[in-house]
Amino acid sequence: MQWNDRQAVLFDLAARKFYIFGMVLWPQDVFYMAVILIISAYGLFLFTALAGRLFCGYACPQTVYTEIFMWIERKVEGDRVARIRLDEEPWSFRKFRIKATKHILWIAVAWWTGSTFIGYFAPIRELGSDLINFELGPWQWFWIIFYSVATWGNAGFLREAVCKYMCPYARFQSVMVDSDTFVVTYDKIRGEPRGGRSRKVDHHELGLGDCIDCTVCVQVCPTGIDIRNGLQYMCIGCGACIDACDQIMDKMNYPKGLIRYTSENGMLEGLDNKQARKRLFKPRVYVYLTLLAFFIIAFLASVAMRTPLRMDIMRDRGALGREVPGGLIENVYRVQIINMTEEPLDLEITAQGKDLEKVRVRAGDSDNAVVKIAPFANEWVPLVVQVPLEEVKPGLYDLQLKAETLESEGLDLKAEEKTSFFVPN
Repeated sequence: MQWNDRQAVLFDLAARKFYIFGMVLWPQDVFYMAVILIISAYGLFLFTALAGRLFCGYACPQTVYTEIFMWIERKVEGDRVARIRLDEEPWSFRKFRIKATKHILWIAVAWWTGSTFIGYFAPIRELGSDLINFELGPWQWFWIIFYSVATWGNAGFLREAVCKYMCPYARFQSVMVDSDTFVVTYDKIRGEPRGGRSRKVDHHELGLGDCIDCTVCVQVCPTGIDIRNGLQYMCIGCGACIDACDQIMDKMNYPKGLIRYTSENGMLEGLDNKQARKRLFKPRVYVYLTLLAFFIIAFLASVAMRTPLRMDIMRDRGALGREVPGGLIENVYRVQIINMTEEPLDLEITAQGKDLEKVRVRAGDSDNAVVKIAPFANEWVPLVVQVPLEEVKPGLYDLQLKAETLESEGLDLKAEEKTSFFVPN
């Protein structure tokens, strides 16, 4: 997506600029990145307290790419029974063709993923052209290949092992989940005792619950757990077992929901979803909501009040103050001006001091103090400030520099910074 002749989202590490639609973040804006991370963390805490590992089941890249790879595998090799049969077959041209097709498609998706991922750090259109012509730099090649191999390996082979053994979120989610959190739950009151039976018989007369012990819920679980044994840390909350169990319930003419999203207390006490949801909002959830709202409001307010023009001043330490022809005392500064707008700016720099009169300002080698700053630019401008010698005595004077857009610009932007003016003996 293009945004004013540039990529809408671009993390330009070389130029140390993050472009996010109409906003540009500089190294000085690390505060915003910290607040975004805090908002993300509290959002994750809130969703976990309400609905367990909701992020893992529906938004985690590992889950999403694993589902894509498994879908390709099912389309190429068939269902679970067909895949097992294929794996047990001796190698033949047919088996090689099927396996090769699957891996070619996997590699294509992984390569597309790696290329688009790097496109967040380099302009994607230029990257695509360089990729086609094999003109990428060594680091671009490295990261595309690295991310592609990681995607191919994690989604194609490791799959649930990443969730079970490598992801730290699975380990600490238990401290954010309680017995009133909505999670994937097996209704053991309704389902036990489990056992096989014919669809035509009344299982209640046999003393059986609704669970026919078909183990389909275990077979479809991406992490291979048995949800009937209770909530386990490996459960990612994807709901695959719910869909599979509902299909079995339909075939048996039993009510759906033997496995469903509800809380442990809701299941044990026979509460409906409306009653169970009322118990979700505990003091901890309100704390998460309050903190999340506070940081979101603070972030939006800070962005709204963000000044698109910044200025910083450094003195020339080699010549703090000197007398120049014409009876003038001169101080030299290096002024850093950051233009955060998408337009070039013509700025006039002025100076004033409490005990200083007839202050003259020159920018670089010019005779005036007007400078032109490119869009999204960070430029250093040499600045000369002069004061008539007869107007001052030796000492250190407070000085304030101001950069302001010219009236012809149609913008009212300004930045001010304090420094000092030194008059030698």
